[in-house]
Amino acid sequence: MLISIHLSHKLMKFSFGDEWGELKKFENLPLDDKKIVFYSENENSMIVFESLIDELTDKYNLDICYVTSSKNESVLMKSKNHVKTFYIGDGVIRTKFFLNLKASIMIMTMPDLESFHIKRSKIHPVHYIYMFHSMVSTHLVYRKSAFDNYDTIFCVGEHHLDEIQNTEKYYNLKPKNLIKYGYGHLDNLIQKYSENNIASQFIKNQSTILLAPSWSNNGISETIGEKIIEILLNDFNVIYRPHPMTQKNSEKKLKQIAKMFSQNKNFRLETDIKNFDSFLESDILITDWSGSALEFSFVFKKPVIFIDVPKKINNPEFDKISSVPIEVKIRNEIGKVISANDLSLLDSEIKTLLSQKNKFQEKIIKIRDELIFNINESKEFGAKAIIELLNKKSSP
Repeated sequence: MLISIHLSHKLMKFSFGDEWGELKKFENLPLDDKKIVFYSENENSMIVFESLIDELTDKYNLDICYVTSSKNESVLMKSKNHVKTFYIGDGVIRTKFFLNLKASIMIMTMPDLESFHIKRSKIHPVHYIYMFHSMVSTHLVYRKSAFDNYDTIFCVGEHHLDEIQNTEKYYNLKPKNLIKYGYGHLDNLIQKYSENNIASQFIKNQSTILLAPSWSNNGISETIGEKIIEILLNDFNVIYRPHPMTQKNSEKKLKQIAKMFSQNKNFRLETDIKNFDSFLESDILITDWSGSALEFSFVFKKPVIFIDVPKKINNPEFDKISSVPIEVKIRNEIGKVISANDLSLLDSEIKTLLSQKNKFQEKIIKIRDELIFNINESKEFGAKAIIELLNKKSSP
């Protein structure tokens, strides 16, 4: 059964002593009980892990350890069969956990292993698997050495294979074990919304536009968000879905936007990023460089408008890799790019895209099926890959 995480759940209270006790409980387990360990840095990881965990535990009856820095997840995961749950926080206890880890396989969604405070085990030959929490590129959005210290990468699609292999070749890196996995979160969304019709909170006399930008100093939310909302509200319903980092770092700005538009019955501010009902409810997405564009388009088969603000670049050397980042390459294939200086074109471009809805639907399905591995089957391929790695590690 898939797990839905809601902030309304009552949280358990943990102290430093509790985190230390949880670490000791984990470390005292026999090594055979720690063959498969998942580490979750926050609730976004659970979204990626959940279907694979269900496959391993429900279908193959395998025991796993779920180590998390999220108190909310720790509460929810304790009810699952074949899962031992440990809450270690995100401070010194977590650092110690990684340094002294004894396990066969560790599965994570946290990049930059070895680059900062999260290190490979110093006392045991752990096999580290990376799972993506987005379908975006590996060499533009992430730091230069984000994946260099992983042993296995669960690739979302052909673009990840090409990007990682070209990066290994350019920097003369040791080749990693690349698995054609897919994207479990995409599969979950397709399954959940395939026959799901939600009741719109708007009076449906006009189209609904979802504004869901990425987070960066030059992003929509940080620069021209209010202007876009103001333009859209002339003719459309608007759902504004700010990035979690925008919610965390720009609270004053969000309060200002809420104050400006909350009295308009055609406006809604959405802060629950785990709820994707607004994707189904909306007719078109407007974003900048957000990975949500691929989720919106590939699940709901609807077009995207990209506002052409400066790229979100975390790797200044990305252009040394011959692969074109997927979020650059795909923009004109699943929608339309509009300059930040041409916002007056938004109304007409939206209406044009809406008139071509069926054409885009067919095109998007074709692109998705060619680009992403194992659609609706990623959990089966992921579980088999993990079992195969376990068998290799246990062989003499």
